[in-house]
Amino acid sequence: MSKQPDKAHKIEDFFDSVLDIFYDGIYITDANGQTIKVNSMYEKLTGLKKEDLLGRLVTDLENEGVYTSPLNPTIVKTGKPQTSVQVNKEGRRVVVNGYPVFDKEGKVVYVVTYVRDVTVLSQLKEQIASQADLIEKYHQEARYLRKSNFQDSQTIVESPKMKNLMQLLKRIAATDTTVLLLGETGVGKDVFARKIHEYSSRKDQPFFKINCATIPENLIESELFGYDPGAFSGASAKGKPGYFELADKGTLFLDEMGELPLPMQAKLLRVLQDQEVMRVGSTRIKRVDVRFIAATNRNLEEAIKDGSFRSDLYYRLRVAVLDIPPLRERKEEIIPLINYFLDKFNIKYKKHIHFSPSVKNYLLHYKWTGNVREVENLIQGLVVTQEKDILDVTDLPSYFIADDNHKDQLFQPESFNMGDRTLSEMMDSFERELLKRALELHGTISNVAQVLGMDRSTIFRKLKKHALI
Repeated sequence: MSKQPDKAHKIEDFFDSVLDIFYDGIYITDANGQTIKVNSMYEKLTGLKKEDLLGRLVTDLENEGVYTSPLNPTIVKTGKPQTSVQVNKEGRRVVVNGYPVFDKEGKVVYVVTYVRDVTVLSQLKEQIASQADLIEKYHQEARYLRKSNFQDSQTIVESPKMKNLMQLLKRIAATDTTVLLLGETGVGKDVFARKIHEYSSRKDQPFFKINCATIPENLIESELFGYDPGAFSGASAKGKPGYFELADKGTLFLDEMGELPLPMQAKLLRVLQDQEVMRVGSTRIKRVDVRFIAATNRNLEEAIKDGSFRSDLYYRLRVAVLDIPPLRERKEEIIPLINYFLDKFNIKYKKHIHFSPSVKNYLLHYKWTGNVREVENLIQGLVVTQEKDILDVTDLPSYFIADDNHKDQLFQPESFNMGDRTLSEMMDSFERELLKRALELHGTISNVAQVLGMDRSTIFRKLKKHALI
């Protein structure tokens, strides 16, 4: 007789263990509303203890403020599933979904309630929506880039360095080899990447640019390799191709290559070597035919030493190298670039702005640490903000006027011949030439006084002395 209760007890324990497997909280009541089962997840989600609930009526628990809105009475009465938001005495909010269990006669004998945390569900929903927005954003960018023509890939080539570089670029473009573009920020590496594609046999195929520094680290793999349906939360039900697949038969430009995380460097190396990709969540390998161009402003050899860049990937990329010189080393292109961007933004903003000779002379001697991008941004800003048609030095931003680079230029007079002159005569001549050049560069007496660190009245008196005003 003692074996029957033991067997029943074991079945009870087994049933409790099964309920504890579920990720949802489970709360089971009978037709009278008495609590008969509560799993461990319910305890975690609500903060309520099993021993305080078992055997208790849901109506009593509601009256005592243990929780609100029990579903049992309504489900027993209607025989239909119900859903509600329940708040317990600790202030925790949970979603409760109740379902009736019927006997052979069709009467409700039990109510099984599944419980889920509202906060967790909201967070998951926000994460999924955010991830979906990011993925869609990058694929919109991809679609835009695929349609992109090359009207903006204007290249100004005037200096000997750039002429030699363009000849090398055309020779490299005719092959399918991987290209590594080196150079300071703003020298126009993206323009050269487009030129390589434009001069290649792939010019009628897609061209994609990816900035490795701007894609969130948790999205890089899915963006490059794509993903299969259900690969992760928020993934499209149809899956999506990555940039490697989208660029098939075309060119893929990996900008800011030095910022790629180490795990992705290893995976990219395999793609470069084998031209094979596998989507996230897939077991199927797909072959691609992609021409890779990489660019960086980092010293990759130093990055190898500090362990942030793989040496094998570096040597795999360093097949054909184009080292683009900074703008200060190709001054022959400064004025043509200024004219090009001035025309471009005049047309865009329907303006008719021109620069005076003193402005162009001033800009010619600026060091342009931001390179071509700085030229473009300056010209765009001037065209947008200025109203008059002809701009003078005074219309330039204040940081240009006060720039120390121009102070050096003031002390380089075009002609200075000692001859038989006395020291006083030579100093007088030097002062006149310096002031004349300063006035040409800076346009006004106030600007000259600011740059030379002198009172405006002193500069005025000296200019008058030398008959410069």
